[in-house]
Amino acid sequence: MESYLHMTKLKTGFIVALVALPLGVFAGGALKGHPHLEKARDLLNSADTQITDAQKANEFDLGGHAAKAKDAISLAKEELRQAAATSNEKK
Repeated sequence: MESYLHMTKLKTGFIVALVALPLGVFAGGALKGHPHLEKARDLLNSADTQITDAQKANEFDLGGHAAKAKDAISLAKEELRQAAATSNEKK
């Protein structure tokens, strides 16, 4: 059963990555002209990559905390996109 759960988590992570990658690329365009927000997004992308590396090194067994951190990063990137959109509306 443990092996099944591991594979289920792996498949879920893979599907999320396939969906999130194009969204992340699309969201990046909204930050053009906002260098501080772009830098923040770049740092969040780097943090996401580091967490993925940690998950791989630990065979994804991090008690779900790494996945929750990655979810928080996704939320933070969406908030950055919304911040840029709000700023653009005021111009």
